[in-house]
Amino acid sequence: MKNTDELLAGVLAGEHGPRPDGLVATSVFWVHHGTRLAGGNTTYLNQYVLVRLGGAFGGCAFEAGEVDPSVCRDASGTPLDTLLREAPRPLRIAALDAYLGAARPHREAAAAERVTLPAGTPEIRAKARDKAIAGLLDIPAGARVALIGVVDPLVAAIRERGGTPLLCDFNLRTTRWGDPVADDMHEVLDTADAVVATGMTLGNGSFDTIVARCRERGVPLVVYAQSGSAVARAFLGAGVTALSAEPFPFSQFSAEPTTLYRY
Repeated sequence: MKNTDELLAGVLAGEHGPRPDGLVATSVFWVHHGTRLAGGNTTYLNQYVLVRLGGAFGGCAFEAGEVDPSVCRDASGTPLDTLLREAPRPLRIAALDAYLGAARPHREAAAAERVTLPAGTPEIRAKARDKAIAGLLDIPAGARVALIGVVDPLVAAIRERGGTPLLCDFNLRTTRWGDPVADDMHEVLDTADAVVATGMTLGNGSFDTIVARCRERGVPLVVYAQSGSAVARAFLGAGVTALSAEPFPFSQFSAEPTTLYRY
């Protein structure tokens, strides 16, 4: 399987579970929130569209204005195959994520290592989450690690493991420490010894390019995913080396212990 279009075609054909034309998206959610961690000067703004399918939620982040709140009214109760074929890309990815998460829940996956994020403040939970993500990196000291989708605690976690971060984000220009952040991912993909990418790349369409480039260069790719965590899992061994999967409800929506799954 080369890309998300091939995965989507396989799902529509019933190759990964029941045919989606017999399933219904019970609920669709539109979520918008902002976060500024203590000691930082950046307010992270995130928008998610979520799809409930039976016992699973699928989610995908999107850029401001890309999906309107009316999607909750218009798409709830829609046949799943209609969303997979016709919806805007973030909603298609959320629907695909819900389907794959229902077919094979992370909590039941034998290959997944459960990591419990502790109760506490956003800073405590973000640090624990990003330490768990960085723990998937097997890198020598001084390795250049492309980070596509920049959050400051993950930059710090990469440095703590001896890596040199190469940073790319569409919406940030510097970290809290003044590190420059590029907006062209090719600048970092072509020189990195390892790549860490957010699942948000599934929503903006850059995921397939990242996977293809890492395959071509033989570079390990770690994905940390709230968006499309079950979608990214489908590419393990096919371009994705390791995955931190965090299905909904995401860690920032709770102060209680929650679970992420490492593959």
